[in-house]
Order: sequence, then structure tokens, then C-alpha cells
Amino acid sequence: MNKEELTMISFEIVSYAGDARSKLLLALEKAKQGLFEECDALIAAANECLVSAHNAQMDVMQAEANGQDVEMGFIMVHAQDHLMTSLLFKDIIGSLIDVYRK
Repeated sequence: MNKEELTMISFEIVSYAGDARSKLLLALEKAKQGLFEECDALIAAANECLVSAHNAQMDVMQAEANGQDVEMGFIMVHAQDHLMTSLLFKDIIGSLIDVYRK
């Protein structure tokens, strides 16, 4: 995997993770308003984004596992940071939404 390919995958991960984060914030706002069907739809959409980000990440991991040299640069580190914080954010937002459901 060359550096350009890795950079493109990195930006893909950042994009999907950021989109998921935005959808989760909107879901929380909908929960505050008592609009739980819209909230649930946004959570489902966020989960799809996170799956897409994870799949892009797996492409890199599979390339490395298959013996390809994968030069990790700052952009990939940034992408990993975005993905991991979005996954954590999903858990936190889920707990907050549960409070509004009660």
C-alpha cells in the first residue's frame, strides 16, 4: 500500500467518523425533544458510518497482515484518533439518550 492510498483511506476514516459524530449529536438533540423515532434513525445512520470507517481501517490492517509495508503517518494517526473517539462518543451518547427515554 503506497502513501497516497493510505492517505485516501485515512481521510475516508476521518470523514465517516466525523459524520457519525455529527449524527450522534443530532440524535441527542432529538432525544432531548422527545423525538425518539428520529433519534433512533440517526443512531442507526451513525452506526452505518462507523461500520464504514471500521471497514476502511480493516483494509489497512489486512494489507499489513498480508505482508505489505504500511507506513503509518500522522494523517492515519489522526484518522485512528477520530474513529476511536467517535466510538467512545457513541457509548456516552447512548447512555445520555437512555436518561431522556425514562
